[in-house]
Amino acid sequence: MKLNLVPAAHGALWVRQGIRTFGRQPLAMGGLFFMFLATMTLAAVIPVLGTAIALALLPAATLGLMAATRQADLGEFPMPTVLITAFRGGSARTQQMLALGAMYAVAFMLVMGASTLLDGGLFARWYLLGGKVSAELFQNPAFQRAGWFALALYVPMSLAFWHAPALVHWHGLPAAKSLFFSFVACFRNLKAYLVFGLTWVAVFVGCGLLISVLAGLLGGPAVVQVLIVPTVLLLATMFFTSFYFSFRDTFSDDDAPTPAVPAVS
Repeated sequence: MKLNLVPAAHGALWVRQGIRTFGRQPLAMGGLFFMFLATMTLAAVIPVLGTAIALALLPAATLGLMAATRQADLGEFPMPTVLITAFRGGSARTQQMLALGAMYAVAFMLVMGASTLLDGGLFARWYLLGGKVSAELFQNPAFQRAGWFALALYVPMSLAFWHAPALVHWHGLPAAKSLFFSFVACFRNLKAYLVFGLTWVAVFVGCGLLISVLAGLLGGPAVVQVLIVPTVLLLATMFFTSFYFSFRDTFSDDDAPTPAVPAVS
C-alpha cells in the first residue's frame, strides 16, 4: 500500500468525479443511497440500542456506497447487494469491519457526551433524539457552544474514519491501524481535503440560492418545500459518491488504479 500526496486541486476533481459518476448511473446510485438511509433509519428506531447500532453500521454502509461507485466508474451497474460488500471479504475482514463500527459508535457517543459539559445535554438530545426545532433553541448560547465544540471534536474523528472502512476491506488493515493511516493520509493531503469540503459547501450553497431564485419566480415558499428535499438527497448522494475518488487517489497498490501523482511510502 502506498500513500499518495495529491495536489490541492484534486479536492475539486473528486467533487466533479462524484457528480459525473452519479450522472452515469443516477437511478442506481440514488436508489442505493435511499436504501442506505432507510437502513440507518430502521436501525435507529430499534428500542434502547437503536442509535448505537445505526452508528456502528455506518462505516460498513459507507463502504457499500464506495463499492457501488467503483462499479459505476468501471461502467457496471451496481446492484443492491453491493451495500453489504463490507461483509463479503472473509471472516477476518468482517470482524475488523464490525470492530471499526463499534469504535465509530463509541467515539461518536463520546463526542456527544463531551458536548453535554457545555449545555447540560441540549445539543446532544436534539441531535440524537430529534425534537422541536425552534429559534429559541438555536439562539441559546450554551447550545451554540456545545454544537461548535462537538464539531471541533468530530472533525479529527471524521478524518480518522474517512478511509478506514476502505482500508479494512480493500487493503486488509486491522481496524485500529486503518484509523491511523486514514488520519495521516487526510492530514498529509489536508489542502486537497479542504478544497474538497469547500467545493461541496459551494455546491450546496449554490443549489440553495438557485432554489431561492426559482421560488421567487414561480411561487414562493411552496416551491422551496417541493424542491428542497429531493435536491438535498441528490446532493448527498453525489457527496457520498465522491468519497471513493478521494480514497482511490490517496491510496494505491498493485490491485488498485494508481493516480498520476508522486507516491511516497
